[in-house]
Amino acid sequence: MSPEHVLVVGAGLGGIRTVEQLRRVGYEGSITLVGAEERLPYDRPPLSKQLLAGDWEPARIALKDAAALEELGARTCFGLRAVALRPGEVEFADGSIMAADAIVLATGLSARKLPGQPDSVHTLRTLDNALSLREDMATAKTLLVVGAGFIGAEVASTAMAKGIATTIVEAAPVPLLRGLGEEVGAIAGRLMAESGVELRLGVAITGFANSDAGAAVDLSDGSRVEADVAVVGIGGRPEVDYLSDTGLDLVDGVPCDANGRVVGLNGVWAVGDMAAWTDPALGGHRRHEHWTSTSDQALVVARAITGAEVPPPAVPYFWSDQFGLKIQLIGRPDIADEIVALRGEGLAGGLIKGTVVGYLWKGLLVAVAGFGAARHVARCRALLMQSTDRTAAVEFARSF
Repeated sequence: MSPEHVLVVGAGLGGIRTVEQLRRVGYEGSITLVGAEERLPYDRPPLSKQLLAGDWEPARIALKDAAALEELGARTCFGLRAVALRPGEVEFADGSIMAADAIVLATGLSARKLPGQPDSVHTLRTLDNALSLREDMATAKTLLVVGAGFIGAEVASTAMAKGIATTIVEAAPVPLLRGLGEEVGAIAGRLMAESGVELRLGVAITGFANSDAGAAVDLSDGSRVEADVAVVGIGGRPEVDYLSDTGLDLVDGVPCDANGRVVGLNGVWAVGDMAAWTDPALGGHRRHEHWTSTSDQALVVARAITGAEVPPPAVPYFWSDQFGLKIQLIGRPDIADEIVALRGEGLAGGLIKGTVVGYLWKGLLVAVAGFGAARHVARCRALLMQSTDRTAAVEFARSF
C-alpha cells in the first residue's frame, strides 16, 4: 500500500530525482520537498567546471525551475535545515515539524575543512562556494589546490585553462587514489603534470601560514607553498547531525539495505552521497559519491516506496572532465586485485588519450577506466554484466 504523504529531506540531485521517479511510477499522493539552501535545486558537477570558468551562469545549472517544480505537484520548502528525525516526522531549524508516512533522506555532504583553515581559503560544495571562488580567481595569477581528488583536479583544470599557474598538494602518492587506485591514478597524475600543473605528492599540510601572496601552507617536508588564492578539496562529510538521536551507526553515512531503506528505522529511506547502501560484493555498507549512482538509487527508492518492482543493481559509473580529456570509470575498482591494459599506451607510460584499463577481481573483470576513450568504455559496459575473464576482456577490447 502506497503512503499518503512522502517527505523528501534534501533538495539536491537525490531529492529531485526521488520526486521525479515517484511521479514516474504513478504515485499520486502528496510529496513535500525540503531543502536547506534558499536556492532552487541545482546540479553540482558544473560548479568546478563550466560555472567556475565563467562559461555558464547559475540559471543554466538549475535542476528544476519554479514552473517545473510546480508540474511535479510537490510542495516545496527551501531554506529549512533538518535538526531531528523521529518516528514519522522531521523537525526543522525554524521549529516546524513535518509528518509523513514515508521519509526520504537526501541531505548529501558538507565540504571537509582542515584544522585551522582560514575563512579566506575556499572550499567547493555549494553554488555560493563556486561563485566566491570564481570571483577570487578572476584576478589571480596563482592558485593552490589542496587535495587531488576529482574536485581538486577539476578546479585545477579550470584554473590552468584560464592561465592561472596551479599547484596541487596531495598527501597520497598519486592523484585520484580513492577513485582509480594507485596504478591508474598515476596516469591521471601524468595528465596533470603534462598539462603544466605543479604536483606535490606524498606531503601533508602541517598548517596555514601568513603570506602577502594571499594564502600559504606549510608542508610536512619542511617547504611552504604560497598562492594568490587557495581552495581545499579533501572530500565531504555526510550531513547527518540531525540523526544523532536515532541510534544509527553514522560513522560513514546512513546504513541502508539494498533498496535504500534505512536499517532499523521504519518508513525511512536514504539516497545519494550520505547513504551507505548494502555492498553486494563485499558486504557491509558503502557510499557511492557519484551523480549516476544517486539517480539510480532514487529510482530504486521510489519503486520500493510504492511497492513497484525494484530494478536489479546498476553498475556504478562516474566521469570527470579535466585537462582536455574525459576520464570515465564503470564498475567496482575498489574490489580489484589486478589491472590489465585493454587499449592504449597510458599504463605503460605512453600516450594517455585513448587508454582503457581493466580491473580484475579473482580473474574476472569488475571495472573499466578510460582516458579520452568514451566510445571504447561504453562498449566495455556489457562485459561487466557478465563473468568476463581477462583473456575475453582483452580480446573484446582490442577487436574494435
